[in-house]
Amino acid sequence: LNHAMVCTGFPYDLAGRVEATRLMADFVVNGQAVRRDGSAALDLAYVACGRFEGFWEIGLRPWDVAAGVLMVEEAGGRVTNFKGETFDIYHPPILASNGLVHEQMLATLAG
Repeated sequence: LNHAMVCTGFPYDLAGRVEATRLMADFVVNGQAVRRDGSAALDLAYVACGRFEGFWEIGLRPWDVAAGVLMVEEAGGRVTNFKGETFDIYHPPILASNGLVHEQMLATLAG
């Protein structure tokens, strides 16, 4: 993970932003670089094509992630919730990766 570029976004609600900021700080300490592009669909596409190694976010809607999840999975990546369980587009949060850093990202999310 210390050589990985990961990305995230921030939810609209204040409580979600506080949690997202805490998680981002953990990734800043444990990763090489963290980006915020403002589009979950674009971030997932970038994971699928290899520009980013991973993506996580809380509070997304199905239309934010449905196509991107398919792209990541079709590219051989991995998509789960923050516990490593099967991702459900109706129940965020989401963690997507190239598969190589997924366990390290799960560990970072667990604190």
